[in-house]
Amino acid sequence: MMLDSSRLEALRRRVEQDPGSIAFAQLAEEYRRAGRFQDAVAVCRAGLANHPGYLSARVTLGRTLIELQQLDEGQAELERVLDGAPENFAAIRGLAEIHHRRGELNDALIQYRAALRLAPSDPDLTETVAKLTRALAAETPAARVGSQANTLLASTEHAAIDLASEPPTVERSPVKSLSVAPEVLDPARTDAERTIVALEHWLAALHGARAPRHA
Repeated sequence: MMLDSSRLEALRRRVEQDPGSIAFAQLAEEYRRAGRFQDAVAVCRAGLANHPGYLSARVTLGRTLIELQQLDEGQAELERVLDGAPENFAAIRGLAEIHHRRGELNDALIQYRAALRLAPSDPDLTETVAKLTRALAAETPAARVGSQANTLLASTEHAAIDLASEPPTVERSPVKSLSVAPEVLDPARTDAERTIVALEHWLAALHGARAPRHA
């Protein structure tokens, strides 16, 4: 971004001459827009030490920290803004971007929608909300089923290890035949779903084998 050097220099001199001036917020924002992020952070922190309740400066600090990939620190600043001004558009949008950068799409979408309610005619927000909605809708049940299958597989492995490590004095009944129930073979099921059902049968058989036999 083109920087009005004379304006920036005037602001810088003003803040230097009066460190308690609220002009620090304007100076920090000019630095941020110019991509001078470290300068923006330094000016914000120095000014906020004197004016901790100056929310616009805290928004600038939070947005600048995002650009520096200091997401946790940026989130803390923006959440502090929202504690005092729950409908601060810039802070809400900044939080949305933090969640988006982290890959937390559900949380990002919640914040983007909140921002869009405040600025319903914003084309960038409208497009972002639409894209995230489509992305989340495209997360098929098969992906969740695959995650469940991994959990079941881990459970069967632990069960098998437990069986092998039991003391030899414990009498165990033989493992039941791992016959597959007809519903497992239902062609309407996906491969992942059939895998889960088969793993459930196997896990039940292993647990049954662990039970001691009574005379």
